[in-house]
Amino acid sequence: MLTRPNHRTLALALWAACVGAQAQDPSWIQDARQVATQARTVSTSVPPKLLATLTQAIDKGGPDGAIAVCREEAPKLAKAASEQSGWNIRRVSLRQRNPKAAPDAWERAALEDFDRRTAAGESPATLEKGEIVNEANRKEYRYMKALPVQQICVACHGAPDQ
Repeated sequence: MLTRPNHRTLALALWAACVGAQAQDPSWIQDARQVATQARTVSTSVPPKLLATLTQAIDKGGPDGAIAVCREEAPKLAKAASEQSGWNIRRVSLRQRNPKAAPDAWERAALEDFDRRTAAGESPATLEKGEIVNEANRKEYRYMKALPVQQICVACHGAPDQ
């Protein structure tokens, strides 16, 4: 786990929006604890699948074999989890390599808060944020969970101080 002040957090961002008839009666969003629990469950389902896929790729072809997994398979895993759960899921970072991983304003603020909290000694594994926001005249529940860098990631992405 990284605790350096220059650490940059990778996070899994989820959101669900009230649309159509639900916008008139957003009962699904009334119990924030229930929605937060669902978001937390969904967010913790994707990383183990990615780590297993990365481990298989590295075992088969070394760190070079994992590059395609991060670039191609991780978005597929997020898309499949989105379709299965009904949540919109994506990985975001302040220091992204893929422009599709650039955070929006809400995500940026959460990531910056995660960095401050990590620099203050909080474990990245515990970092999360969830709240109801008004977005484009509809209510959304936004949730973000930090994805601490694992040792397997360092082979390609480098050490935290780099």
